[in-house]
This record gives sequence, C-alpha cells and structure tokens, in this order.
Amino acid sequence: MPTTLPIDAHVHLDTHPTHPSAVTAVLTGTQAHIAHLGLEAADWTVVADNVLVLVRIDHEEPYWAQDAAKHLTAEGITVEITPRLQEAMDEEWTWANYPMPWCTRSEIREVSNEAQKIHDDIRHGQLLIHAHANDGHTTVAVGTYLGRNGKSVYLHGEDHLRQVADTFDSPAQALLAFEKVHGADMRPGPALLTDAERAAAEARTSLALTTAKPEPARPEPETVPAYLSDAGDHDAILDTFLNAHGEWEKWRTWSDETTHAIHESQTLRIERVHEAHPRETAWTVAAYETPVSDRMWHLTATGTAPAPMLQALLNHLADGGGWDTAALGSPVDEKTVTAATKPLADAGWKHTVDGRWLRWTNASQDAGVQFDAFAAQQPNSPLATWTIWAGPTIDQPTWTIHASPYAPAPMIAGLAGELAHGTGTRQFSPSVQRQPPRPTATEPAIATTVARPQASRSR
Repeated sequence: MPTTLPIDAHVHLDTHPTHPSAVTAVLTGTQAHIAHLGLEAADWTVVADNVLVLVRIDHEEPYWAQDAAKHLTAEGITVEITPRLQEAMDEEWTWANYPMPWCTRSEIREVSNEAQKIHDDIRHGQLLIHAHANDGHTTVAVGTYLGRNGKSVYLHGEDHLRQVADTFDSPAQALLAFEKVHGADMRPGPALLTDAERAAAEARTSLALTTAKPEPARPEPETVPAYLSDAGDHDAILDTFLNAHGEWEKWRTWSDETTHAIHESQTLRIERVHEAHPRETAWTVAAYETPVSDRMWHLTATGTAPAPMLQALLNHLADGGGWDTAALGSPVDEKTVTAATKPLADAGWKHTVDGRWLRWTNASQDAGVQFDAFAAQQPNSPLATWTIWAGPTIDQPTWTIHASPYAPAPMIAGLAGELAHGTGTRQFSPSVQRQPPRPTATEPAIATTVARPQASRSR
C-alpha cells in the first residue's frame, strides 16, 4: 500500500475574528505553496501572504473547512484545527423554517452549495446579470455566463436558496422571456447585496485589513554636520534660488539634460547637469570679467554634494561677491590661504603639509579641505587648486567641490565655514556609519610661504 510522503507545510485553521461562521487559514513551511494552491482551488480567498479565508453565504464554512482539512491531511500536509473551530465543525444545526422540509441535512447542503457557486460566479464576473425584479416573494434575475458557449439563465431566490430555474440559448431569448413575466418590475443590472452577501464581503475585507503588513514607519531625519547631510533635490535647490533672485535667469540648451542660469550682468553663470553620475560633475559655476571674455575662475560640485553646501555656495553668489575682480591676478599667498581657511582653524581642524598639498581635516578625518600649491601656479592646468570633500578618504570621497586658482577667498571661506560649523538633515540609515579616526604622524608646522603663481585670466 503506497504511503504519502510528508510535505513541509503547516495549515492552522481557526474561526474568523469577526464573522461568526467564516474560517481562516494561516500557512507556514517551505512548501506552503502546495497547501495554498489546494485551498484556492476549493474557493478560499487569499487576503495576505499565506493567509486565506473561507467565507460563504450559506454559513457552512466549518463543514467545508473540515472537508479541506481531510484532503490536505491525505496529501501529507499537517493541519491544526483550533478547539473553537472544531466545536463548530461538530455542531449539528438546521435552518429554521427551511422552505424545503423534505430535504435531508446533506440535501440541504447540496442546495446551498449550488447557490454558493452561483454567488461566486457573479462575484468573480463569470455570470453577468442583465436585469432583476421582485416576484412578490423573492428576487429573480436573468443573466448570462461569459465564455464562448455561455448559457443564459433565469435565477430564482436569494442567498443559500438561489437556484437556476430555467436556461436559454441566448441573452436575447432570456431577456424577452424575463420581460414578458416581470416587465413592470424589471430593473437593469443585479439587485442590491443582501445582508448575507454584504456580511461575507465585509468578512473578507476586514481580515485583509487586519493581516496586511503595515508600512514601516519612516524614521524622522536626524540632524548631522553639513558634510554628512543628504544631497536633497538639487534641481529644486536651483529652482528655489532662481525664484528668490530675479537678477538670475534660467534657460535651457537644446538638450534637456542641462540647465543654465545666468546673472543679469552676463558675467556669472551656473551650469546644472541633471542626469550626471553621482560622483561626476553636476554643477559648474564660472565667472567672467566681461560677457565675452574668458572665464576668470570656476568651481564644480558633484551630484552627491550635500544640500547645505550647495545652499552656502548659492548664498555667496546671491551676495554678489562672485565676480569681484579686485583681487584677480593677485598671487595666492599665505594671507589668501589663511583667510580662506580661517573657519577651519577656528574649529580646531588639523592642519598638515604634505609636499605641495596643505590639508585641513576634522577630528574623525572624514571631511576636509585641500589646497594644491602646485596647481595654484598652473592657471591653465585641469588640476584643482581647492578640493573640499567628505567621505572615507580624500581619494575615495562621497562628494567633492573643486575650485580653480582665482576662486574668491571669501567664497572658499564660506564653504569652509559651512563644512566646519553647518548642520543639515539626513534620513537615518543603520548602514551609514561614521569612519573611525585613523592614526596619523605628528603634523608638521604650517608652511610659512605659498608659491606665487603668475597672473592669468584664462581660468
């Protein structure tokens, strides 16, 4: 005699929490999908992941749940029935004032099961009801089963007493016959839901709501140093800036990938690349002595630059200092560098000298400013004179801002001040961790001189 292999599926059957006769099924196990398919085939309704409910208009759910349990057990699936459901399964009850008293209990169940099938066909859209009426005692209706060879039917009764009283070869024949008898009371479409139908629908809906997984609460943003802040919406930041400063005009090139903003003087311009890679240049700010001259200085920022840093930059441009040419051509000397980095010194950031590079880093060494004395002597070089950054290291930054030799010292100082003292917000993420401080050698004394580049207006 063949034996059934056990299946790693467990079905927990219980009574519905609010609907008296309905039954719920909670499925677990690596092969729960096998039980899932079996219950769906038996007209159980899926309300959540591995949660189903059996709701009927004839209140025979315990009987059919017991039947489903027998089939699942025979297939090798473990079924657990709660005591209160088992009690309902064992209960013997009969319909009061049943209109067909000659029927046995099993025959009554057969009648109501056929009525349940009609109800389910209507609910699932397989039986289209054309019209309904009241014959003085109960609801009658006419409809057609959808499909290639769908038949039309005349329905008599409600809920567990509804039956197919007649069939027709076509919807036209069915409607003509129905109108001949019920023309005066005939109404289009199905009748309103009965109390039993409404209760069944509510039972399915209420269980779906109680078993639905709530959306995880979105954590409140945390306040962090400006250099750790979220990038935010760079396009919205630019739009806000332009809306607040009418002296700037926004215009697009032939490509929607880039937006330009130009000051009314035509000597200060912003280029915003919308779809730039997060680590590539997304912002370029450039200043010109005249609308047709070569640019005097420029600054770039990556698409991951924090919102507070961009806002500090735009605030400086709004103040009108970006195209001040008084110091243009002046050597980048110690005084210039000291002025630009004073906010870092005031904040106690470490200062080191490594050959041509002067660097300032915070205590955790995950943010800093670098000045390249060699690049400062090469106005036409693609090398950045100033690098403002944050991230694991300057060689692997999360974001960067680069500036050319003649970028105004007040602007660099403003960005350095925001870097050292500014704050912003970041959506909390457990995966975001601060980099631990790294041991460094004893810092050398600050350089007493800085190379003096030749004056040039080409960058």
